[in-house]
Amino acid sequence: MGFFLETLFGGLMAGMLYSLIALGFVLIYKASGVFNFAQGSMVLFAALVMARFAEWIPQWLGFDSLFLANLLAFMVAMLAMVIVAWLIERLALRGLVNQEGITLLMATLGIGYFLDGSGQLLFGSGTYKIDIGMPKEPLIVLENMFEGGLLLNLEDLIAALISAVLVVLLTIFFQKTRTGRALRAVADDHQAAQSIGIPLNRIWVVVWAIGGIVALVAGMIWGSKLGVQYSISLVALKAFPVVILGGLTSVPGAILGGLLIGVGEKLSEIYLGPFVGGGIETWFAYVLALAILLFRPQGLFGDKIIDRV
Repeated sequence: MGFFLETLFGGLMAGMLYSLIALGFVLIYKASGVFNFAQGSMVLFAALVMARFAEWIPQWLGFDSLFLANLLAFMVAMLAMVIVAWLIERLALRGLVNQEGITLLMATLGIGYFLDGSGQLLFGSGTYKIDIGMPKEPLIVLENMFEGGLLLNLEDLIAALISAVLVVLLTIFFQKTRTGRALRAVADDHQAAQSIGIPLNRIWVVVWAIGGIVALVAGMIWGSKLGVQYSISLVALKAFPVVILGGLTSVPGAILGGLLIGVGEKLSEIYLGPFVGGGIETWFAYVLALAILLFRPQGLFGDKIIDRV
């Protein structure tokens, strides 16, 4: 029982990180109708900015405080992602309003390649670290209930808590603020939102900036765990089945989808892997997403598409 719970908790922690990246896809799709294939590149670019500025700022300002260096680097990275959002809207999306979905999709592919190339040009192509002081040692809990206790990864636990706090803040923003309500109105109907005076271009900048900040938090966490390297952008591939499972238009679906996939791939690898030769964790999410598409194409929580003739 103890080993099962350890595996379950590990899956939940991984699922929260998948949900964090999937959240960026959902937010941008809801407000602009664009499936953003550049989300993984945004995660990488944001992590590169933070990692490199955390290294450079103490050298420029002459101090050795890790906390202050990370705080300033995080603020610089946030500003960088807001600028990236503004440039994307100004140079790419503004000229593609009301174009076909495939056109917007190809535009995000181009944006992704541009961010990958510019990140390498500006910050180098090595492996960099983000040290935000997250503990690496494991935590043993419930020693009185289970022999030897339960072994939890404290770094994953803190990362999951950070992800949960960000989700709560975004939920409050969308539900309680004027800008959040405007974003929801644009998501429901672009033309109706424009007809009542909601500026679509400004809303797109805001939602892409929020997507960039979500990418920054995801990049910071993954960079702390794995180091900042170009393979981080591939982590976003795991968010695709999460989005399909939860639904392209559902924030709660992104969260629940990430948790289901995180838990499912860990449990299947441990309990089914020995019977099929292992490797289930690499393809489980995609097979599950395919099964969901066959029976519910809009995902578990996505808006059902109704065509009226």
